[in-house]
Amino acid sequence: MDNRPSPNAPYWKRNIYRIVLEADTRAGQLFDILLLVAIVLSVVAVMLESVGSINARFGPVLRIVEWAFTGLFLVEYLVRLLIVRRPLRYALSWLGLIDVVAIVPSLLVLMLAGSHYLLVVRTVRLLRVFRIFKLGQFIGEGEFILDALKASRFKILVFLSSVLALAVLMGTFMYVLEGGENGFTSIPKSVYWAVVTLTTVGYGDISPVTVLGQTLATVLMIMGYANIAVPTGIVSAQMSRNQTSGIAAGATTTVAKTAAVPAAPAYKQARCPRCQSAAHHPDAAFCWHCGGVV
Repeated sequence: MDNRPSPNAPYWKRNIYRIVLEADTRAGQLFDILLLVAIVLSVVAVMLESVGSINARFGPVLRIVEWAFTGLFLVEYLVRLLIVRRPLRYALSWLGLIDVVAIVPSLLVLMLAGSHYLLVVRTVRLLRVFRIFKLGQFIGEGEFILDALKASRFKILVFLSSVLALAVLMGTFMYVLEGGENGFTSIPKSVYWAVVTLTTVGYGDISPVTVLGQTLATVLMIMGYANIAVPTGIVSAQMSRNQTSGIAAGATTTVAKTAAVPAAPAYKQARCPRCQSAAHHPDAAFCWHCGGVV
């Protein structure tokens, strides 16, 4: 059921809805892009805060920046609840729950030490980029493989965004579980470990020691094998789709040409006994290829 404001709703509410929850207008696309930039900057601020040398110099500034972004996201969430027709339905939706999860860690800071590092869950909201790009026009001119890559670029971009979000989340969890005494000295270094593990490279320069850390690493290793197959499947499926479309288009063109051009003479189906060539003219007595008697 549509959650748009009713037609009788005030104009300002319907206008804000088009900007905040839709991406069909220039203003809506600009809002989504600015929101994505704010999410990225807030995540970067949290990650930099976990680096000891940077935190020592710019810790207070980074914390002010983080609280400013938290206030911004809180206002954005309240605006979303205000402009939709059914606020509870949006609050319980997937995007609504992610909005809440992106705000709650900031409030947990007041109660739990170190919980502010969980703010990196905001990276999940980056998947809203899917709304900005229109995935529909994939097939163009060019070489076959290049066409498939071009056609799949947005899907691959969304997939890479998911992998990046997963690496940031897993790296943060590992940083919280293991800590600096086990080699996970900062979130960027922990994310590096997550990327190495997720891609099944496994340098082994950093490894978890605790049981929970090793369990999380095992889950990430298994997920790594699944992630390898996804981009290959996306491109392969697109190549197959392009090939099928090309065959269908060729068949349509052939039918059109056949209808427009007078029918050509029928050709003999017999093969030459010497060279096995076929498609001889009906009046031909000798093979067009080797000269043998047909």
